[in-house]
Amino acid sequence: MRGRYWLAIVLCCAPLYASQNEEQNRALAEAEQVAQQHPQSAEAQNALGEALDEVRRFDAARESFERAIQLKASYGQAYLNLGLVSLQLNAPDKAALNLDQAITLLGSTPEAGYAWYLRAKIYTTRENYDDALHALDKAVALRPDLAEAWSDLGETRKAKLDDRGALAAFKKAVALEPNDPVAQYRLGAEYLREDNAALAAGHLQIAYKRNPQDQSVLNALQSALRKQGKTAQADQIRAQLAKVLRDRDQAMQNAVTAVRLNDEGASLEKKGNLPAALEKYRQASQLYPDHVGIRVNYAIALLRLGHWTDGLNELHEALRRDPGNAKIRLALKDALSQAPPALIPKWSD
Repeated sequence: MRGRYWLAIVLCCAPLYASQNEEQNRALAEAEQVAQQHPQSAEAQNALGEALDEVRRFDAARESFERAIQLKASYGQAYLNLGLVSLQLNAPDKAALNLDQAITLLGSTPEAGYAWYLRAKIYTTRENYDDALHALDKAVALRPDLAEAWSDLGETRKAKLDDRGALAAFKKAVALEPNDPVAQYRLGAEYLREDNAALAAGHLQIAYKRNPQDQSVLNALQSALRKQGKTAQADQIRAQLAKVLRDRDQAMQNAVTAVRLNDEGASLEKKGNLPAALEKYRQASQLYPDHVGIRVNYAIALLRLGHWTDGLNELHEALRRDPGNAKIRLALKDALSQAPPALIPKWSD
């Protein structure tokens, strides 16, 4: 996005933790305390990284895992955690290096099985299905209870034209995790491909109940129902699929419009017309409520115009949607320190 995010923050203050719930808050506070008391403990740094990862503060988690590795170069679990957080930070090359090191250090352990599972994801995104297959075979051998690995193994076997092996892996995934909509969809879709509509519909119905907005699930389910002669039910699912597609198209149009409005707001703000910019940001945020950056622009404009309560609420909501964003956390802390006490929302207590 081209629009500027106005952040009135002081970068010398302790972070304001806005974690997802009180239990995670307590766990993070305890992990911080232990890490401060034992700065040379790799285990304490790793535990802090895991607590930070739980609240989606991925950059801070990465730093903690890196400190753990610096303190203990043979710490396989820290390499595994660093690989995982690197994937979450969209850094697959770094993730691959750390996961490879984790696999070497962890040996034939269940933790290594999870590392193999994550490593396979990188191979798959690069369409390296031979190595992905090898990695997933290792994953399920070391972690036979890992349903996600069995599900991905089924997909990889399909890519290698091993339909029988794919079906067996999908069945295993569903047996281990029957509430996983992805596993249920994959098994149902495979039964549908084999022209077993009755079995397909059963699994696709479960996937549909868990994720009624999934386009692939809806399309496969209406096809399975139609093959069974259940025309009325199939028509209902097809109508819902059409609505999902319409809503998705509308959401895309709203997103494009919101970005344009945000950019117009940034231009107006640059020219000194903050009230007009505020209105642009408000419209943009209403059209695209999931865009954290637009919400931050709206919040800061509200604060600059003296609308403290509304601005703080919007900034708090932005942090709730992106709890790992250190800049938003610091901006909120700075705004709370400047706000008139009577205008501070109750959630800050």
